[in-house]
Amino acid sequence: MSVHFGCHRTVVGAHYGMRDWLSQRVTSVLMIVFTVLVLSQIIFSKGTIGYELWAGIFAPQWMKTITFVVILSMLYHVWVGMRNVFMDYVQPYAVRFVMHVFAIVWLIGCSGWAIQVLWRV
Repeated sequence: MSVHFGCHRTVVGAHYGMRDWLSQRVTSVLMIVFTVLVLSQIIFSKGTIGYELWAGIFAPQWMKTITFVVILSMLYHVWVGMRNVFMDYVQPYAVRFVMHVFAIVWLIGCSGWAIQVLWRV
């Protein structure tokens, strides 16, 4: 007979803690900086705001690269948030699994569409 002292607790669910908290904050800061950058380009531009202005903003390779990084950051930010919500509030495993799969497929589709739009400009 084995004797167990204390309590061994198995943590399940959204147990990623500090890494997820930090990743949410870092990706948020990246998205805020990007938004300020784009808004400043729009505010300080001359002429009307139309397709030519938007195409001009996103035409340089450095802007496409920054936008690509922000898209990836946003996808990771959304995934961490949705995964944690599903794990905290959706109890039946099968329903949670379907919601995870749907979220992954949806995010991959959105990222493909966003990248396609970005590199068309």
